[in-house]
Amino acid sequence: MANLDGELQNRQALVSHSESPPFPFVDFPEDVQLCILSFLSSSDISAFSATSKRFNSLCQNDGKLWFYLCDRLWGHKTQIRKWGNGKSSFKSLYRLLIKWENLIGFWRRSHERRLVFFEWGPSFITGSLIFPSKIGGYQIVKTPFLWMGLSAEGEPLNYLNSDKRCDFAEVEGELGLVEADLVQVRVNIIGRNHFVVEDKLGFESSEMGSRKSKENLGTVGEIMGVDTLSPGSPPDVLTSVIYQYFANPTSPGAERGSRRQRKKERGRNGRRKFEIEHYLKIVNSLPTSSRPLQGLWKGICDDLNLDFYLVEYEDIGGVVCRKMGISSGPPYGYSPVFWTSNPIFIESPFSKEEEDLYEKRIHILPQPADETSGFSPVQENVVSRVLYINSSYDLVIPDLTSSPSPQQVDGRIWQYEDGTFGYGFLRDNFIVDLKHVASEEHLLDAVEQLCKGPRI
Repeated sequence: MANLDGELQNRQALVSHSESPPFPFVDFPEDVQLCILSFLSSSDISAFSATSKRFNSLCQNDGKLWFYLCDRLWGHKTQIRKWGNGKSSFKSLYRLLIKWENLIGFWRRSHERRLVFFEWGPSFITGSLIFPSKIGGYQIVKTPFLWMGLSAEGEPLNYLNSDKRCDFAEVEGELGLVEADLVQVRVNIIGRNHFVVEDKLGFESSEMGSRKSKENLGTVGEIMGVDTLSPGSPPDVLTSVIYQYFANPTSPGAERGSRRQRKKERGRNGRRKFEIEHYLKIVNSLPTSSRPLQGLWKGICDDLNLDFYLVEYEDIGGVVCRKMGISSGPPYGYSPVFWTSNPIFIESPFSKEEEDLYEKRIHILPQPADETSGFSPVQENVVSRVLYINSSYDLVIPDLTSSPSPQQVDGRIWQYEDGTFGYGFLRDNFIVDLKHVASEEHLLDAVEQLCKGPRI
């Protein structure tokens, strides 16, 4: 009986313990509260700040909560205390970087093969043009062309290195470079996969002209080449003139106004006006466990030059590989290297025929092994699995005039244990090995190529 009473008491204690109220958030130490709040979005923090005066004060604390937010998200990638020369608020930095962090990675200019890579700097983000090295090896040449930072007032600062003369490492500290070497630009992010770079001075001049046209109707008439438009003209007359101007931009008056406006802009800027540029994100630029061949790769072509390769998994099935280098021939999307309709690997162990097919081939290397050719015997790569290439004749080798045999269009992809792979067609005896271009948001084997700009 005593044992039964003891068991009942234990059960009652457990029930009362489980039903005890949870530890209230207000009783947590402040550093714990800040750590928890740092996992919320800005809208959630705004809503939470309305719950009490104490929490409102905590949520408005720039040096605590907003520092926690920035440090948790980006502290391991950039030096957040240095952004804006250390004078800008962390709340401004958070609002900026929450929009900019998606820029990190690979992009390309629209309708071009030119590749751009964005990476974190100590107190800015840098966009660099990247090119395959022409001096042999797997090195990549990068030329910084776009600097994106923050002013002390919390406003975004973007500078374009249009003539490639400036070192962006010197941009910190409100430039320290001759202004003519850099073009101040606006970076407009459109969704997650598209952004536009435009001349900020030209944009502001356009906005200013628009504002002045609303304030002074005579200015509108001057710009449009209309002399009869007076400040007292009715609104419908102004609307009609503006409509005619934009509907017929080739009219004599519009042309005179356009030339006059361009002349004024050239006089103000003292330089050539920068053309708007569009950039598109290269999505899925890194391999995954389910798509191991996916991504941007680099390899030595059969002409012994380094080039970039983009491998994509199609929505309808299959894998396609294209060259992405500037000197790779037709524009982006029209030069496939190989294509296969069935991305199913053959796992090891392999048959004797498959092993012989790989072991008897030679690898294309950047440096001549015997100083007479760019080929080498089989590497120390360990093949983990094999994929068949069943590319169509028209897609891969359209230059052949005779009807191809299966061996001319069929091939293999050999994936190695380190995650890289090589490919080769049965029609030849070579293997092109492809290596990673970037890892963990950093370019591999990158060499920076630029000249120092003159100081003020």
